[in-house]
Amino acid sequence: MKRIYMDHGATTPVDPLVVDAMLPYFTDKFGNASSLHSFGQEAALALEQSRKMIADSIGAKTEEIIFTSGGTESDNFAIKGIAYRNSGKGKHIITSTIEHPAVLNTCAFLENEGFEVTYVAVDNDGIIDVESIEKSIRDDTILISIMHANNEIGTIQPISDISNLARKKGIYVHTDAVQSIGKIAVNVDELGVDLLSISSHKIYGPKGIGALYVRKGTLLQALAHGGGHEHHMRAGTENISGIVGFAKAMALADERIVDDTKHLTHLRDLLIKKVMDSIDDAYLIGHPTKRLPNNVNIRFRFIEGESMLLLLDMKGIAISTGSACSSKSLEPSHVLTAIGLKPEDSHGSLRITLGRGNTQEEVDYLTDALVEIVGRLRAISPISGKKSSFTVGSTPDM
Repeated sequence: MKRIYMDHGATTPVDPLVVDAMLPYFTDKFGNASSLHSFGQEAALALEQSRKMIADSIGAKTEEIIFTSGGTESDNFAIKGIAYRNSGKGKHIITSTIEHPAVLNTCAFLENEGFEVTYVAVDNDGIIDVESIEKSIRDDTILISIMHANNEIGTIQPISDISNLARKKGIYVHTDAVQSIGKIAVNVDELGVDLLSISSHKIYGPKGIGALYVRKGTLLQALAHGGGHEHHMRAGTENISGIVGFAKAMALADERIVDDTKHLTHLRDLLIKKVMDSIDDAYLIGHPTKRLPNNVNIRFRFIEGESMLLLLDMKGIAISTGSACSSKSLEPSHVLTAIGLKPEDSHGSLRITLGRGNTQEEVDYLTDALVEIVGRLRAISPISGKKSSFTVGSTPDM
């Protein structure tokens, strides 16, 4: 059976070159970067070289990179760190209705701590209106947190416009760039942000490592206390092997971004066209052009995404019905609800996130599989209006 992976928005395979870069730091170069002897200094050198590689990749200064365990910790660190350190100035935060749970649940936590949060709506394509942000700003607003690109529908937000607005008001801006890093150009000065979250395992690096960019001069409260690691901002012995792998993955992403973008955009647009041409009542979710080059989110009327996902998996195709962080929930996706979809339409959606290893042959195979599966599921759906060729208890021959 074929094994085709098209769920790169959830995680990516680790690039073999990344593995090669990491291996020495599990065995020969295993020192603690805080130790003064040669083993420790060897690790410390790798730590700072990696920090510089990641900083250079996003146009930051080396000292502005703080290593974390991944995107979720980076989001928590950014939002809570700004909130606690700047609560004397105000307790109002602005975010959007389509953020990752790492942002939404952190904001909900802070609401229980006495902070106020405004959740700005998006349009039917999932794009935030900058004027809505402006109207939400108050005298006590201390932070605006808007993701760079959505993890479910791939829409890219006008972060630089939001930052220009916030800068005039003296408000910090954080963006979750976990999905955009490695797929589109990300430069902190061009975006104008004060804080930016990154995760390694979305860019063919190892899991369990990420970073938070913190612009010099940003007032941020440390959340983990202990030793003086990470400029006294995040205590704990650094994961040197993970950090080295993370830096290598970032360097490879920079080297390959032009080719990757061209390849992924071609496959994305081809897949969208083939599905739309082949299947009735199929609709693209998200903006048609202001989206990540690898993201395809399509809803199919009259059937459920979970059924499609399982039948596709039987054919060796791995995709998703939404964010991997909420895929075990039976509730409609909060992102799809926010763009105006009814629950029954939300449940009929599939998220396909392509990677650099995918091919046109695989796109063709997926399209053919979808045509067959959608047809069979609609044939037994009580609401599709299609005449069923199956009897109760029968199993489609897949």
